[in-house]
Order: sequence, then structure tokens, then C-alpha cells
Amino acid sequence: MVESQKSGPNPTDVQKLFSSISKTYDKANDVITFGMARTWRKKLVELSGAQRGDSVLDCATGTGDLALEFKKTLGPTSRVIGTDFCQSMLDLAPAKAKKMGLDVKFTWADATDLPFETSEFDVTSIAYGIRNVEDRHKALCEMARATKPGGRVMILETGDTQVPVLKGAIQLYFKHLVPRLGGWVSGDRQAYEYLNRSSSQFPCREQFLDLMQSTGQFSRCEFFSLMGGASFIYKGVVAPKH
Repeated sequence: MVESQKSGPNPTDVQKLFSSISKTYDKANDVITFGMARTWRKKLVELSGAQRGDSVLDCATGTGDLALEFKKTLGPTSRVIGTDFCQSMLDLAPAKAKKMGLDVKFTWADATDLPFETSEFDVTSIAYGIRNVEDRHKALCEMARATKPGGRVMILETGDTQVPVLKGAIQLYFKHLVPRLGGWVSGDRQAYEYLNRSSSQFPCREQFLDLMQSTGQFSRCEFFSLMGGASFIYKGVVAPKH
């Protein structure tokens, strides 16, 4: 049994927050990241090493963007499932898939208790979602459990740049401008103030690798810096099951 290590936000609060901004989430995300989030999702798919025909599980899929990127890249023989525990976000994903002509299954699920078989997927991913999970250790264990030995768990998450020229500017942008931009698009500035706080308090680089390795589920973990550390992609190769 996985030991509980709850250090993240209250799940009910997270569900309410994302429900309140679900209809404007995509537009706000594009505005806040200047469209860079799209490029970073493509980079995650590339770094995952996923092949055509693979099975992929995307957790905290939101409105489905990363799941759809996997399906678009891996082709019709691949199996891609997107899950989220905020139904209001998830409800928007099927229409996006249909519009793009992509066959992706979307279903409600909690990342800390995934309703899938052990070793079912070649790749399991989560983008900008792990920091909103109450028990991140348990979620990482679940994602690894659902992934085949040698498969990859891929995580895209915000960071904290160490580049002096960028550090002050990025901190200023996320602390003061992101809540205003997010509030302007969504009408809910408070939600984006929370998202900024959760981002600034989240461990990154070696700290997050330590969390991944503490699960005992990975044979190798590494990270890739994006825009000087504004975000990171983490890759964990799943160890043989015991």
C-alpha cells in the first residue's frame, strides 16, 4: 500500500476552481503563455519517445490538449485516453476531438486512484496538473503502476528560472500580470491568483526529481528546461514491477 503524503491543495477546492474557469481556460492559457504551452506539449510528446500504435494515458487532461497532441502525432492505430477529475473541464474535450477528427476517449478519473490495469500504457502523462493534486507521491505511484516497465511517465509543470536576466521579469509577470490577464479573460482573477501561488510554491528541478525517485517506481529520472526554467518537462522510466 502506498503511504499517504498529502501536501497539495484540497481536491474539492481544485474542482470548484477549475469548474469556474473551464469555459475560458483554453483562451486564457494561450494568452498567458503567448501560445508557448502548445509548443511545450509538442516537445513533451517528442521526448516521451512514444511510437505510432502506442497506448497513452493523459491524466488531468483538462480540455484534452495533450491527449489530442499525442493522438495527432501517434496516428489512428494508437490508443489515447484522457482523464480528469473536474467534469466541467472534461466535458469540453470530446467536441475538440471531434472537430479535429481524432478518436480519443475521455473519462472521469482521479490521478491518485486510476481505474486502469497495471502496465496498461506505454506512456502516462500529466501537464500542469501534478501541482494541483493533493497527494503527489501517490499520483506518481499510480501513474507508474499503470505504465509498462520501460515505459515513460511524462510531466510538464511550471518552474522557477535561475537565469538572472529572466528571473525577475518572470516572477513579476506571474505575480502581477498573470492574475490580471487570467481575470480579464475568465472574469475570475482569484482563480489565477491561486494558480500563481501554487506554481511559485511547487518544487522543481532536482527537488521534483527527488519526489519522483522517492516513489521507488523509476529506474531513471531526468528533466528538461523550457525557456530558461519557466517550465520543465520531467521524464521517468518505469522500473520493472516487483
